[in-house]
Amino acid sequence: MRLSLLLTAASGFALAAGGAFAQSAPAQQPQSATELDEVIVTAVPLGRSANDIVSSVAVLGGDELVHRRQATLGETLSGIPGVNSDTFGGGASRPVIRGQTSPRVKVLSNGAALLDASEISPDHAVSVEPLLVDSIEILRGPSALLYGGGAIGGAVNVVDRRVPTRPVEGVTGAVEVRAGTADDERTAVAGVTAGFGAFALRLEALNRESGDYAVPTYQPPHHEHEEGEEEEHEETGPFDRLAGSFNDTSTVTLGASWVGQRGYLGAAYTEQNSNYGLPGHTHEYESCHPHGSSLHCGGHDEGEDHDHDHEAGEHTAPVVDLRSKRVDVRGELRQPMTGVERLSLRAGFTDYAHDEKEGDEVATTFTNQGHDVRVELEHAPISGVRGVVGVQSSRSDFAAIGEEAFMPESITTSNALFALEEFTVGDVRLELSARQEWQEVKAVDQSTVKHEPFSISGGAVWNFAPDWSVAGSLSRSQRAPSAQELFARGVHLATNTYELGTATLDVETVNAAEVSLRRTRGDTTLTLGAYRYGYDGYIFADTLDQFENFRLIRYSQADAVFTGVEGEVNHRFTPWLSAAVFGDYVRAKFDNGGGSVPRIPAARLGTRAEFVQGAWSGDVEYQHVFEQDDVAAFETTTPGYDMVNATVAYDFTVGPFGAQVYLRGNNLLDELALNHASFLADVAPLRGRNLALGVRATF
Repeated sequence: MRLSLLLTAASGFALAAGGAFAQSAPAQQPQSATELDEVIVTAVPLGRSANDIVSSVAVLGGDELVHRRQATLGETLSGIPGVNSDTFGGGASRPVIRGQTSPRVKVLSNGAALLDASEISPDHAVSVEPLLVDSIEILRGPSALLYGGGAIGGAVNVVDRRVPTRPVEGVTGAVEVRAGTADDERTAVAGVTAGFGAFALRLEALNRESGDYAVPTYQPPHHEHEEGEEEEHEETGPFDRLAGSFNDTSTVTLGASWVGQRGYLGAAYTEQNSNYGLPGHTHEYESCHPHGSSLHCGGHDEGEDHDHDHEAGEHTAPVVDLRSKRVDVRGELRQPMTGVERLSLRAGFTDYAHDEKEGDEVATTFTNQGHDVRVELEHAPISGVRGVVGVQSSRSDFAAIGEEAFMPESITTSNALFALEEFTVGDVRLELSARQEWQEVKAVDQSTVKHEPFSISGGAVWNFAPDWSVAGSLSRSQRAPSAQELFARGVHLATNTYELGTATLDVETVNAAEVSLRRTRGDTTLTLGAYRYGYDGYIFADTLDQFENFRLIRYSQADAVFTGVEGEVNHRFTPWLSAAVFGDYVRAKFDNGGGSVPRIPAARLGTRAEFVQGAWSGDVEYQHVFEQDDVAAFETTTPGYDMVNATVAYDFTVGPFGAQVYLRGNNLLDELALNHASFLADVAPLRGRNLALGVRATF
């Protein structure tokens, strides 16, 4: 059925295009990033630059992306003002935007949802390979509204080259090898595009091998029994390498497209296989179960001794064996008919599965099969009003089988209509957008739950002086509860919880306000912003009871307020030297004395210097992460730390190849760094000092 939907969408789009793809335009090479005055954000309709969008948007690309890339998406983006990650060892980390992550932060592949299992749990990897992407767009605030309730906190759009969108003459591509010291990383990656008239082929491949990463010597805190006696665990002794933080991954993509003078239509097949460890994973609480609102853990709560299956020499970290198969279909047709400027198609079809293994035995299998199809139509200006209208349809068939089957098999379907309109009055550009969704969740042996969330936003950008602007927006967005929040019931060992869903949860509503000041050109540039999110019915995991490090949680709703600031000021001292100051802070509280929202990142403040001198370039960055003592129930204070990173790169040519060799150092002070946004904040420190040496060649 999904294959027929794919064929129908592609053939229908091609028929609507008529003969527009039959004639190819003269081949031309894309401009380099240094030739562009502005960066167009593809995830926001109407072709706006990052500096001209009502709410806050950041774009990571070019050499900055090449040097910052890590094995996971969250680690790659962490450090951008307003963006953190909920690290889970070396194999999984999701982006955290303004204190929020999945299911309120959606990760997109060129505008289409990924449909992996990362929204379910932080130990599930985001099925994106950072070393194979062209740029990454981070949408914060109302900019993400058009992507639905799953982006109520923000969206991350990963832009790749799987489907060629421009004519290609001959063969172009890039190859890269890199090695890292902290985890003995060895990575090789290549991408090649070949053109045959109007037809273009794309081939990408990556292979990564990395071991458990090194950390400064660390002694995790001991738990205490109810009697107050410390519990001795062999695995909690001092260590200088995080067990279960290895990550071996291979990815291959084959894409093809037909490119004409007025657009393109293409498809790509991507297969990813990953094998990574789960640090901090324990099975000592498998027998725990709820009794009303209390937690019963067998003989444990009687104060009796109990055997652990992870005594010295016997414990092996569980392993995730991940397999993701995905088909992307993308197309665009310019001026298909009178009154229509552009018609675009974005679709993703995913068959995802991963096994969580104890040795050679499969403990739990998670699967997700589904699709996400999105069609946008940009109409011609009507009395000065430009705009985009669109439809989106998605389906997710999710199942968990085995020891950690804490969710029933479920089918989530969602359909939506959305629109964005803008017009200009003098120096002010006004924008209005809205989205109506219809979501249905069916779970095995459970009732079907339906919601109809509606979101609307309005904003303006005022260019009050040359190169200066102020932007503001107001929005009311809604998110329907996920299948996990509705129907979970079972032990979830990755987060040391027994989860109880609540089938009567209502939509989550947020009233948001955001304002920013920007200077986009000149020796001094800046972006400074402040925001407030007022949640009505914020869905969260409410702790009902706990035993040692294990909690009984129920998904509940309460009002909450998120407030924060973020920004960066950059000054160019000479044509070859510039420096910046940057930072962010977010505070999240439940109303009526309900305390703090859990896992809110600590405030950060840093400075960075960059230089470009001939073939040499580089940067050095210092960042202080403050102590996080504004903690929720069951959390502990996370100490502050200093982080120093630096890069030096040299560009050269070898025959027809343009090449760069770079050396990137992270955590050069080898500081012990605990990430408060992580479920493993107390037991899994961030990577210690790491030097990554890479060589990249383009042709």
